[in-house]
Amino acid sequence: MLSALLFNRFRLSGRFALFFIIFFAPSLATIAQQLNEAKAGPSAFTAKLINIEAATNEVFRYSTTLHNGTKKQAIYELKAALPEGWVVSYKVEGNQVTSLNMDAGKSQEIAVEINASANASPKKYNIPLKAVSANDTLLLNLEAVVKGSYGVAMNTPSGRLSEEVSSGGHKDIQLEVKNSGTLPLSDLDLNSQLPSGWEVRFEPAKISKLEAGKSVAVTAFLKVPDKTIAGDYAATFSLSGANANTQLAFRMFVKTSLLSGWIGILVILLAIGSVYYLIRKYGRR
Repeated sequence: MLSALLFNRFRLSGRFALFFIIFFAPSLATIAQQLNEAKAGPSAFTAKLINIEAATNEVFRYSTTLHNGTKKQAIYELKAALPEGWVVSYKVEGNQVTSLNMDAGKSQEIAVEINASANASPKKYNIPLKAVSANDTLLLNLEAVVKGSYGVAMNTPSGRLSEEVSSGGHKDIQLEVKNSGTLPLSDLDLNSQLPSGWEVRFEPAKISKLEAGKSVAVTAFLKVPDKTIAGDYAATFSLSGANANTQLAFRMFVKTSLLSGWIGILVILLAIGSVYYLIRKYGRR
């Protein structure tokens, strides 16, 4: 009797489970799918920072994310409306791209790099980006604030880029460093590339601060080693800082020193005198 009762209860439970599967399982699947779609979110093109400030010769770098919230795979083409002379590039995992093939519900990080034109005026620029697919257009508005430009130039006061120096001698070369940009420069270091054995000392050796449009005089104290062979030599003076750098190519003509010339003439005269003496002494025999 007990076993028959248990069997009847088992049959009722089985029928209830079958009824539940037939009528409620599709609804549960739909609810689960909706929850997953809600978790994934709609399609979007976003950025961690939309406003970046930089100089005209610096790169505006944005970290963006593109999300395909649709149920289908989609190809997104990346586009930008830039001011004249500006350049944009998109990079995914270090590779430059112009479009992306994205699976449904997937997200992809995109590094956006924008270069302003050299003559861009200091102000805020709006940069609209678009990710365009067959069925959707995602818009991302970026802002690039140009704060000015960095630039530095180095020359001589006369513009002459060659000098003469005697072998073993010294030469003081006057240089002029100018801030050619619109932003102040700081911590500019002076260096050189010289022939082997040559020495140079700059005064000053470092420029702590240089305002836009201002110039500063620098003296390069050059020393040429003894017994340097006469001829043309190349010297390069360089200026480097965190935001700007430049180089100046200089030609040095090394000539024989006056003392060395007189010594050479004396040696020649002694040789001639010795030959003349030998001829006079032994030539009569």
